[in-house]
Amino acid sequence: MYKYKIVLEYDGTNYRGWQTQKNAKSIQETLIAAAQKLLGVPVQIQGAGRTDAGVHALAQTAHLESSKKIDPETLRIGINDNLPANINVLQVENAPPLFHARHHAVSRSYLYLIAKRRTAFGKRYVWWIKDNLHIKKMQQALNLFQGFQDFVSFADKRMDKETSTKVNIEGLWLKEFDGIIALRVVGSHFLWKMVRRIVGVTVEAGRNNFTNRDIEQMLKSYSETPARFTAPPSGLFLEKVLYEGDKLPEIKPPICLS
Repeated sequence: MYKYKIVLEYDGTNYRGWQTQKNAKSIQETLIAAAQKLLGVPVQIQGAGRTDAGVHALAQTAHLESSKKIDPETLRIGINDNLPANINVLQVENAPPLFHARHHAVSRSYLYLIAKRRTAFGKRYVWWIKDNLHIKKMQQALNLFQGFQDFVSFADKRMDKETSTKVNIEGLWLKEFDGIIALRVVGSHFLWKMVRRIVGVTVEAGRNNFTNRDIEQMLKSYSETPARFTAPPSGLFLEKVLYEGDKLPEIKPPICLS
């Protein structure tokens, strides 16, 4: 078997997420179909993270296994020729036999975009908030999520009960652009809907609806409050999957909002 490391971007608006599932269109199954059409043999593709329905990716990483050997650049071009316009393979390289896109990742970076103004071109890529937001209070709220903590209040209740809800958040940043607020969250891994609930609670802090003490209490003991303020998927991007030695990119809006 031959193995390849793939980096791809996608607009997740019309997909039910990354993972293949019955009776729903996914990024993973679309990518597999495109690769199999090119290679003419069955392939296996595993991603580094399972983005939810409607969530986008600037640089998702996956590995592809096939019994057929092919030049990486030929594979990239050939897969793209068979993909819809909302999925694009950015890079393909040969990978070691034991490489695993998910298991070998050391952290993941997510970017969430909030629009402070109406936008005709970026509507599907932002959360437009009409209220005035207190940026300093949002930054203070974000800082509370730093470190190794139990995020049970921020995970969907339908998550596998055997999955640990303790996560190490390595860093959180907030940066303003022209009419856009970008929030970056970097962690070892993330629970289902966790990032969107962190963003939702942070926005409520910016609206003066939550104090730092309120958020600390949500982290200290189980609360259903974050679920009520889950941010929409439209503004969420898997920004980068990091492996040993990788560095985070500069925080900037995707090309559709630049």
